[in-house]
Amino acid sequence: MRLAEIFERVVGTDAPLRFTAYDGSSAGDPGSDVRLHVRTPVAVNYLAQSPNPLGLTRAYVSGHLEVEGDMYTALRRMADFVFAEGPRISVRDIADIVRSVGWVKFANRVAPPPQEMTRGRLARRGWRHSKERDAEVIRHHYDVSNAFYEMVLGPSMTYTCAVFDNTDSGLDRVEAGDGALESAQFRKYELVSRKLGLEPGMRLLDVGCGWGGMVVHAAREHGVRALGVTLSKEQAEWASKRIAQEGLSDLAEVRHMDYRDVADGSYDRISSIGLTEHIGARNLPSYFASLHSKLVPGGRLLNHCITRPRNDLPRMDPDGVINRYVFPDGELEGPAEIQAAMNDAGFEIRHQENIREHYALTLRHWGANLERNWDAAVAEVGEGTARVWRLYMAACVLGFERNVVQLHHILGVKPDGTESHMPLRPAF
Repeated sequence: MRLAEIFERVVGTDAPLRFTAYDGSSAGDPGSDVRLHVRTPVAVNYLAQSPNPLGLTRAYVSGHLEVEGDMYTALRRMADFVFAEGPRISVRDIADIVRSVGWVKFANRVAPPPQEMTRGRLARRGWRHSKERDAEVIRHHYDVSNAFYEMVLGPSMTYTCAVFDNTDSGLDRVEAGDGALESAQFRKYELVSRKLGLEPGMRLLDVGCGWGGMVVHAAREHGVRALGVTLSKEQAEWASKRIAQEGLSDLAEVRHMDYRDVADGSYDRISSIGLTEHIGARNLPSYFASLHSKLVPGGRLLNHCITRPRNDLPRMDPDGVINRYVFPDGELEGPAEIQAAMNDAGFEIRHQENIREHYALTLRHWGANLERNWDAAVAEVGEGTARVWRLYMAACVLGFERNVVQLHHILGVKPDGTESHMPLRPAF
């Protein structure tokens, strides 16, 4: 049995994409602008070991499976056609495939690509969400290369959801790379600043500060004394240089340290932008209690994070693609879980907002940046890592568009007795 016949048995004969393989067989729509090409038998090994998205990811990242055409389009069509239809293969089909392909390919184990973070590698770093293990998973994702991140994120060097206005939503602007992303990232930081009510002389703590975008914005635009902390040494070094270049060293600082080691009771405002995803459900109470203790009475916390759309949906699979290749130990909670944890830690909840569509647009910009800089990105981090990014960003666009994941802002206040120090109506 040739590979194209196997493809047709699995997905049917009317797939809206082209399939070709090293054995010369082909199937699907010959006029499709998207093609899946099985380059070597190793791809079959990966798919035999894991006949699911993990197997496909391993085959693609290692270069044994090629996707020709737009990755987002390929994933969208597979989601609409292949995965939506459910299994089309019987036990008899599987037996025929095994006899045709051969037991060796099904039994021969192939090591995963080096970009995969296996359970064994994680376990050697201690318990999940211990300080040592958290530091390791942050290094895995964020210490790839500052030069690579500059290619993907653009001048803002901001790796969190931007905030667009209605004129920024056209895909033509995404492809053009005309500064719409940088404007949207500025708008995001300004929205966070207004929700926090930043004023000159306040002290801001930005936990999980990345390359210091919020710290710089708060100091430059609002005269705030801002401290950012990150577990990524490369981020901290890059951010410190940027702060010095902008002449903000008297107001802004970024340290390579764990947020748990920051002194208590010293800050008027705290921003947590894209960190909660790394905390873990069991640690949410202690996380928000820690942030509560670091605020003065009347202080505010703005928590910005990716969430599941409902609290009762399954949590992220610790053995899934995202955890193995992108965010090891990552966890997503429902918005009500996060809000409840904040509330139980002593915060009075004042505002909540879902901006998931903005993250789909943000990811489109990052994906377009990667494609424009593909050759340089591959030269910087290697083709396997660049492939991980191409795949995961396209998949995340689809996830946010289809409400598989969301992005929530939740604003809480540490009451000063009975006073919230909030205006009767918000200014944002």
